[in-house]
Amino acid sequence: MKRLFKSLACCVMLTASTVAAAQEIFLKPEEAGAEFAVQGEYSGSLEIDGQKVPVGLQVIALGDGKFDAVAYPGGLPGAGWLGTEKHRASGMLQDGVAKFTSGDGMMAEIRNGEVSVKSGSGGSLGSLKKTERVSPTLGAKPPAGAVVLFDGKSADSFQRGQLMLGDLLAADCETKEKFGSHVLHIEFRTPFKPKGRGQDRGNSGVYIQGRYECQVLDSFGLEGENNECGGIYSIARPAVNACFPPLSWQTYDIDFTAAQYEGERKVKNSRVTIRHNGIVIHDNLELPKGTPGKNPEGPGPDVIYLQGHGNPVAYRNIWVVRK
Repeated sequence: MKRLFKSLACCVMLTASTVAAAQEIFLKPEEAGAEFAVQGEYSGSLEIDGQKVPVGLQVIALGDGKFDAVAYPGGLPGAGWLGTEKHRASGMLQDGVAKFTSGDGMMAEIRNGEVSVKSGSGGSLGSLKKTERVSPTLGAKPPAGAVVLFDGKSADSFQRGQLMLGDLLAADCETKEKFGSHVLHIEFRTPFKPKGRGQDRGNSGVYIQGRYECQVLDSFGLEGENNECGGIYSIARPAVNACFPPLSWQTYDIDFTAAQYEGERKVKNSRVTIRHNGIVIHDNLELPKGTPGKNPEGPGPDVIYLQGHGNPVAYRNIWVVRK
């Protein structure tokens, strides 16, 4: 019987390894390969209709050498883009160079961290250079009186808390303490999973009081819906998709005011302000209901839950200040 269980365990481990290999899940930038090196954000200016126009570009790896690209006149989301016009193109990695063609005939090539852009007639429109944005609150130190939930040394503040990659906290755990109104700082990193799509691309979530989910997902370059990164699931989409590329460290800074109850009857909805990578994506947003997936709304404090959704999302530097 023991040999049977060992054999089954080995089969499960082999199957999991095979699936991971097939889906190409990378947890470290240095192991992520050529597509990861191309993927990312680029910025600069291009000559358009005789004028120099600031442009941001996000390049998303899709696996098998394929890419999507989104161009933002004015600059990157949260850094100049006005939130209206944008242009998409598809591309392919060929002999170490990523080549793109847009629907209006513009062409671009990416090599050595630089995008060269040409018009449909072949004339140069300029170039964009790769940039790596860093959240202004990355590495924020807990103030006096803060409750430090995770500092890389121990996962003991969490039910089912597990370390990954040595000093990071794995998803699928919840705090042992319960919280009412509070300010939360948390840092997260989604895996690089180029062949994943939609909800299968680095899925997790930060559940405020275990009741309201702020989605965690690799939504880099997507539309910014309520089920994508920064969205309050089923309630509100973020004001801007502030998502960085996968394997980048990102931050949520959450200021939460709990709902008020008279006995079991709710008399005032909870409200939340959330900054994603330093950008306000929800400003004093009223939360009229709880979100699916964890605890129902109710009186009294509750846990902070980091959703497990079958993806190796990592967390670090987590602290809370009670209000």
